[in-house]
Amino acid sequence: MTTIKKGKNKFFVGNDETNPTAEITFIPVGEAQIDIDHTYVSEELRGEGMAGKLVDQVVTYAREESKKITATCPYAKGKLEKTPEYQDVLAE
Repeated sequence: MTTIKKGKNKFFVGNDETNPTAEITFIPVGEAQIDIDHTYVSEELRGEGMAGKLVDQVVTYAREESKKITATCPYAKGKLEKTPEYQDVLAE
């Protein structure tokens, strides 16, 4: 089981936040919004749905913090737009 950890404006997999085996990063946009700007999954974790799990982690975080999400990262943008369960956190 791969553990996803919370870092500074990111969620990541691995022992070192600065050199993760997978990560998703976001930047605050004002008080009530975040923008997912980057998703990375190393070769060793590809094919396990890790990128989707990372997006899900950010969605959970946004709900807990009452924030809306935008995404400049193409992968995260597509995942958010295509997943009906995520529509409640999408920023207009």
